[in-house]
Amino acid sequence: MNNLTDQSFYEPLCVLWQALRRPSAMKKADCLVGFGNYNCDIAVRAAELYHEGYAEKVLFSGGLGRNTLGIQSITEAERFAETAMHHGVPANDILIENRSTNTAENITFTKRMLEGNGIFAKRLIAVHQPFMERRIASAFDVFWGSVELLTTSLEIDIPTFFQHAVTYGVTEKMVIEEVVGDFQRMELYARKGWQSPQYMPEEAWKAFYRLVDLGFGGQLSK
Repeated sequence: MNNLTDQSFYEPLCVLWQALRRPSAMKKADCLVGFGNYNCDIAVRAAELYHEGYAEKVLFSGGLGRNTLGIQSITEAERFAETAMHHGVPANDILIENRSTNTAENITFTKRMLEGNGIFAKRLIAVHQPFMERRIASAFDVFWGSVELLTTSLEIDIPTFFQHAVTYGVTEKMVIEEVVGDFQRMELYARKGWQSPQYMPEEAWKAFYRLVDLGFGGQLSK
C-alpha cells in the first residue's frame, strides 16, 4: 500500500470523503441508531451521545453483510452492543437488530423493532461512518421519510480511520474501495429508487474516476 502522503490517491480520497459527509447539529432524539459495519467507532460515538443525554435508547442494526461476512464471527449489531456496554451503556438501554444485510433492511427492520418496543420515533440520530452519512440519509428519504433524521459519526481524520480499520481486520485498500463503492451507489441507487437523488459536484466525480483508474474499484456495483 502506498504511503498516506502519496497524493495520487490521498487527495481524491479526501474529496470523496467530504462529498459523502452530512454531519448534523445534535438534538435530543427518540433513539440513537448505530448502523452495522466492521467499524466499532460507530458504537463508540453512539455511547458518547448516549452519555451526553441525546437519547435514552440505543439500537444497533446489522447482521453480517458486504464488509463483515467472513471477517467477523458475530453479527455487527452484537459486536457494537458489546463495544457500547464496554463504554458504559447499560444493556437494558440497548436494542439489537441482527438480521439486516443491507441499508434498506437496516432501516425497515429498525423501524419495525422500535415500534415493536413502543417507540414511534419522530426524530432519530443515525450513527455511521463519516463517508456514509449522506448515503444513509438519502436512503431514509425513501424507506422512512416521515422521521426527522440527524446524522453523525466519530470525529476522526482519514489516517486515524485507516489505523482503526486495520485493527478490525480491514486493509487500507479495502477502506478506499469502500468509499469509492459508496460514492458510486449514491447515483446508482437513486436511479433504482432506493435513495433520494443527491447532487455531487464535478470535482467529486473526477476524484471518483481517478481512484477507479488507480485500481480502487473492488467494491463497485455492476
